[in-house]
Amino acid sequence: MSIGWAIVLFIVGLGLVLFFAEQLVERTVGTAAGFGISAFLISVLFIGFDPENLAVGAAGSYEQTAGIALGAIIGSAMVAMALAFGLTALITPLQFEHAPRSILVVPVAAAGLFGALCADGLLSRGDGFVLLGGYVASVGFLGWKERLGVRVAPTESVAAIAEDEREEAGRWVLLGGLLVALVGIVVGSELLVRASKPLIAALGLSDTTFGMTILALVVSIEEVARELPAALKGRPDITFGNVLGSVLAFFLFNAGIIALVRPVPVSDAVLQFFLPVCLATVAFIVLVMLSRRVPRWAGAVLVLLYLLFVAGGYVPLV
Repeated sequence: MSIGWAIVLFIVGLGLVLFFAEQLVERTVGTAAGFGISAFLISVLFIGFDPENLAVGAAGSYEQTAGIALGAIIGSAMVAMALAFGLTALITPLQFEHAPRSILVVPVAAAGLFGALCADGLLSRGDGFVLLGGYVASVGFLGWKERLGVRVAPTESVAAIAEDEREEAGRWVLLGGLLVALVGIVVGSELLVRASKPLIAALGLSDTTFGMTILALVVSIEEVARELPAALKGRPDITFGNVLGSVLAFFLFNAGIIALVRPVPVSDAVLQFFLPVCLATVAFIVLVMLSRRVPRWAGAVLVLLYLLFVAGGYVPLV
């Protein structure tokens, strides 16, 4: 495949993934509401859910391009946690009325479980089942805390979104739209991954560097658009809800599905640099959240962590 055709397919694939991913989230929220799922569970399950990253990662796993598969998890998580959350705090410092420690344990546990399963150099199918089990347990725990009135979740806004979607169309129509969106994402992600291979070769990059930095950024840049507007409207709970949902989606649900598609080898570059920086970012966010404030200096640290993450991909390991 020529570079020109690779660029065209990359753009077409990216366009399909992003367009149908937005449709999928809307249809999923509406379908869930139509079938009577609570607003809180919709928040946890779908607002932080990034179907485009799941589709790209699964395609990368199927095509045995481990760097793209892991980039859709770790690199995309860094865009949501460090770049988007950091830029948001730089523009408008965040203040929380409640930031329960029991809720803040969840992202640490999710990231820690993912890191532990990667430590042997392979994310196996067995690991995939464990990660999915961790996702179910996390959602169940948050649901239990919700019943107790303990929350840091975007329930009100999501409830409004769900109600709007339910009013616009019947639940079976929404379900049909959801299936169409899934097909569109699968086709787009396959084009994207296939086009990435000649681009990786032309740029002289490893698939890990390409997946962790370039592809993760272009697929996940909408995280900024999800987090910043809520904070500007005085709803930092929604902003952090997106971060929490993204951590659960990337490290548990997406990683679990990607590993089930095909076991993913974890390179030394991931184990020695990308993963440690990502885990350190999760720990830093949780430590800052314990004070119920995310000031501008913390936002600057997060953005610097993201820049370090990206720059490290272009510095060979000694």
